[in-house]
Amino acid sequence: MSKFDAIRPFYDTEVNDAIQNVVHHPMMKALMNFTSPDLPDNVWKEQLLRTHSTRDFQCNFIYKSLQKVLEKTSDGLTTSGFEKLEKNSSYLFISNHRDILLDTSLLNACLFEHKLVMTASAIGDNLVKKSFLRTLARLNRNFLVQRGLLPREMLQSSKLLSEYISKLLQHENRSVWIAQREGRTKDGNDATNPGVLKMLSMASDEENLMDYFKKIKIVPVSISYEYDPTDALKMPQLLAEAKQEIYIKEKNEDFINLMSGVMGQKKRIHIHVGDVLDHELDLIKSQFDNSNKQIQALTQVIDESILRNYKLWPTNYIAYDILNKTNSHQHLYTENEKSLFERRLEMRIDHNDPLALQSFLAMYANPVVNKLKFENAI
Repeated sequence: MSKFDAIRPFYDTEVNDAIQNVVHHPMMKALMNFTSPDLPDNVWKEQLLRTHSTRDFQCNFIYKSLQKVLEKTSDGLTTSGFEKLEKNSSYLFISNHRDILLDTSLLNACLFEHKLVMTASAIGDNLVKKSFLRTLARLNRNFLVQRGLLPREMLQSSKLLSEYISKLLQHENRSVWIAQREGRTKDGNDATNPGVLKMLSMASDEENLMDYFKKIKIVPVSISYEYDPTDALKMPQLLAEAKQEIYIKEKNEDFINLMSGVMGQKKRIHIHVGDVLDHELDLIKSQFDNSNKQIQALTQVIDESILRNYKLWPTNYIAYDILNKTNSHQHLYTENEKSLFERRLEMRIDHNDPLALQSFLAMYANPVVNKLKFENAI
């Protein structure tokens, strides 16, 4: 028994047993029939049952499923920055987070295509309550972040998580993906929660925290979707927050969001991998000797990288112009793109509810606002 058993993915020695447990599950059939509609069930089942490692499962099944998702629900994925990463080197990717499954899956597909080390990825245990999903997540090298704990349990869980992440990065040469904050960004304001960095710092074996962060090689990642496939689904929570009401999730809400994110229309997608944080950490170390202040400064550095490299789409500029009753960005989109966006707005939002309209537009407009703020601050 390992102390990480409650949160870790499967070891390769466990992969085949796990596959045998889910190969006849109706959701596995749905996944495989979507990925390879022309392949008879007995053929893909045989292929699955011959799988004995996480890497084989990811490359032969998950990667192919993802290609099909991109083909059916997007106008393509573009990337930048991957050429700066070194082969056979592990990194800690800290990313903005828009979609439950796709953010990390797409990053891994890009790492695979660039022959780089793929990630073990953090996922909230609330998202994989169904045993099939939990098995699939562990087969896909996800490790679990325990949610909804009491403060004392939370501290123990954070220590365990930080130790596990450190072990992956420093001893197993395994890259790690973690979101910059708990939960997806629903309002378009991508911001790093210092609590994430505090959790990571718990495993520090250095006198100065910045030396530890330098050792685990932090890489900020910016991911943007032209259309958010779950934009309308995010509205009830945004409206509750705007009215200062407590929002309570529906029973199957996470699962519906998860499936909608995968199968909903996204149009274009872009992933940018930032520079490995290095001299920035030296600067923070020279400026602050208090670890809390160092973490605050590092939060800002990560946010700046994610914002600077975030790809803005016509939908972002259109929403900004409609919201602010201006034409200041009209040179960045066509009339056709604007009418498509307005049609989406009509279909998804009750126009008699000004707060809903404003929240929906702000979700798309906020990345423009934040980028303008950042550029004006330089």
